[in-house]
Amino acid sequence: MRQTPRLDGSNPGMPLSTRSRVLPAAAAIPLILLVCCASCGDSRPVSASGEREPTPEPELFSVPSAQISHLQIVPVRKSTWRTLVHTTGTVDWDADHTTQAITQVSGPITRILVDQGARVQKGDPLLYVASPDVANAVSAYRKAQNQRELAQRTLQRTRQLFEHGAAAAKDVETAEATLNDAATDVQNSLQALKIFNITQAQIDEAARQGVPINPELPVRAPISGTVVQKLVMPGQLIQAGATTCFMISDTRTVWVQAHIFDRDLPSVHVGDAVLETNASFPERFTGTVQYIGAMLDPDTRTTPVRIVTRNPGLLLKKDMFVDAVVHTRTQQDVLSVPVAAVLRDPQNQPFVYYEVQPQKFAQRTITTGAEQEGEVQVLSGLREGERVVADGSIFLQFANSQ
Repeated sequence: MRQTPRLDGSNPGMPLSTRSRVLPAAAAIPLILLVCCASCGDSRPVSASGEREPTPEPELFSVPSAQISHLQIVPVRKSTWRTLVHTTGTVDWDADHTTQAITQVSGPITRILVDQGARVQKGDPLLYVASPDVANAVSAYRKAQNQRELAQRTLQRTRQLFEHGAAAAKDVETAEATLNDAATDVQNSLQALKIFNITQAQIDEAARQGVPINPELPVRAPISGTVVQKLVMPGQLIQAGATTCFMISDTRTVWVQAHIFDRDLPSVHVGDAVLETNASFPERFTGTVQYIGAMLDPDTRTTPVRIVTRNPGLLLKKDMFVDAVVHTRTQQDVLSVPVAAVLRDPQNQPFVYYEVQPQKFAQRTITTGAEQEGEVQVLSGLREGERVVADGSIFLQFANSQ
């Protein structure tokens, strides 16, 4: 005599040791399912002769009234979803907040003050270069100051002589023109020093006469950020305007270079919010679509998209891979069921258990789409209002497999 299987997968004829292994897994819902066959409508395919081919009728699972409360039965509902576009991307430095530290003078490096990974503020010295260009600029500034002071004294004496009739007006005018030229030379030589990013304290020191000229010039950080690349060594001879000493980036924000397929392009717009994850971190990162490319990548047949991403904790590093979900502003109406309602058969096809009659359920294969907030989109196989088993569906599948 065939014995009815229990919901926990055990069988009265099963050895006790076997039953003890399956009971704990199904102890949460101790239902006893009565399996019976019933017709669920005539859905048999039509043959060439016009007659319907015989097909096996679906099995109905009957659940006793006392146990039906252990199943969560929900209707298939229509919802309005925001279209989500899934893609992957590669982390890159934020080019709007990344720059090179380049020296303005040529000469050997005498000191390096920072290393790769150091946090620096704008204006901090990074290294020092010994250069004759600096000595020449300081010397020219001192000479220009000397000439200006001499021209001022000469003008004062000439005016005094003119007041006493010992000098002509022409002499006064010549002295004034000489002073103006000297003042112009001072300004020109001062601008040369400022081009070298010399601070005001260094300028004041350079103006002191009789003090030895220091030929060292600091290369300063042009922005605040992290030294992401160190490209020089102590003693290296560098060229003005040509040698990149450091690469500095404010890594509090990064760029994620992603790619969008043609079918998703109409849904994606500049300003869309993006949620990004990396399998190595439990944190989720947020960003915004800043740029959508104007050309197609011939290798991937996708359009590049730039996502400006906040990087709390500086966890995201250059060339890391991330999974990105673009939350577009495009909406669509979908049919959906809870994620718990969707199961997989041995061929990995999704199916659900739906309510045919009160307390009677059958299995139906469906086609699923995207997931959002614990719901699965149903593309085909169900209609709005049909009732499916959510929590507890796994026990129906377990009993049916015995």
